[in-house]
Amino acid sequence: MWLRQQFFARDLSRVIRSLTQCCLASVGLEGGQYRYFSNITQGGPLAGIRIIDLTRILAGPFATMVLSDLGAEVIKVERPGKGDETRSWGPPFLATESCYFLSVNRNKKSIVVDLKHPDGVSVIHDLVQQSDVLIENYVPGVLDRLGIGYDALQSRSPGLIYCTISGYGSSGPYKNRPGYDVMAASVGGLINVTGSENGEPCKVGVAMTDLATGLYAHGAIMAALLERQKTGLGQKIDCNLLSTQVSCMVNLASNYLNGGKEAKRWGTAHESIVPYEAFPTSDGYISIGAGSNELFSTLCHALNLSELLSDERYSTNALRVKNRSSLIKTLQCSFQNKTTQEWLEILDGCPVPYAPINKLSEVFSDPQVVHNRMVEDIEHESVGKIKQVAPAVTFSALENRIRKYSTYSIYRPPYTLMLPESQVKLKVYGVVVRPKVGGVQEPSVLAHNLSSGT
Repeated sequence: MWLRQQFFARDLSRVIRSLTQCCLASVGLEGGQYRYFSNITQGGPLAGIRIIDLTRILAGPFATMVLSDLGAEVIKVERPGKGDETRSWGPPFLATESCYFLSVNRNKKSIVVDLKHPDGVSVIHDLVQQSDVLIENYVPGVLDRLGIGYDALQSRSPGLIYCTISGYGSSGPYKNRPGYDVMAASVGGLINVTGSENGEPCKVGVAMTDLATGLYAHGAIMAALLERQKTGLGQKIDCNLLSTQVSCMVNLASNYLNGGKEAKRWGTAHESIVPYEAFPTSDGYISIGAGSNELFSTLCHALNLSELLSDERYSTNALRVKNRSSLIKTLQCSFQNKTTQEWLEILDGCPVPYAPINKLSEVFSDPQVVHNRMVEDIEHESVGKIKQVAPAVTFSALENRIRKYSTYSIYRPPYTLMLPESQVKLKVYGVVVRPKVGGVQEPSVLAHNLSSGT
């Protein structure tokens, strides 16, 4: 199946290029004004798949980065002058690049296109005819008005998979609202259940709604590619932050829908399992999860609190939930008597799930994180060596990694936005755009990625 998919993608790419060249000739473009070429990095299950990335911020760029780690070729299209908003989201910065932007934009090639100009729209049309997937996160309707919505592109490229990511969906009463992660997390219930039991609602420390939407988009695109293998046809995928957030309420949603139980904030504790929370030690915190009677018994023995096992109030999980307050107070007093490291040594080899609450400095020095090789050093064209968090998933027979250049044996980093405006030619991934007479640049295309490997 995998080989069939690769042959299909390769053959389709050749057919599309041939058709595109015919189309360009039919509209009277001068010979040599455009040239197309392929410089696809080999390796990875998605090698041969080309993605046009019109997304900004986090959900979309995270999805395309995950796909690019799997071998897909990603061409990121940015706005003139500013590019992706996250380029300015700092400090911290490395030279002129924000660390935020660097976190989700590796492996990608970049062009800057004015989508409001007809020439810019033409560039997108040309690229789409050579590509397999387009992903965007504009407010619904914006790209339709510009002539690069799904209907306009699907009629030209029936094999195109078009993934849209929005705040609330492509239809409905909120469709025109802009949506960031915290807004969807607010409407979708996450913020209401996050924070200490008697405190105010809190935002999660990382934009998990955005990231979960990116993972949904990544999975949906993979599914659509498999479906196209069967039918030869693309389709539109509609992802939105709100639906993602509601779906991620899982057991809390089920408790309400089927049991009529409204959710509340529990801090680090669990609504239905006791003990299952973080406990203060003498110098930090440790998380404990005793999800069964057997694990609770083991924990009590490890803490030298075996007397709790003869207390009827704690004999079952349901009773421990009912008598949460008294049990947690006893456990807190015990954990505060030793340091976090002392507890880790006491619990070493114990079947009870336990973990220290780490700061980032401790995360990246943790022996399991180091063993999992979760950090890679790569060379960036303008800021030098940078560190990247590696892909989370490994395969026994497939590549999933920060991609290398086609012609250089170095890792591909996130890219720099601008080239000097005095460039005689600006390469737009396979398209050489010649400036107008007198050196005035075409307004549709302002810059090209230095890190394209082309």
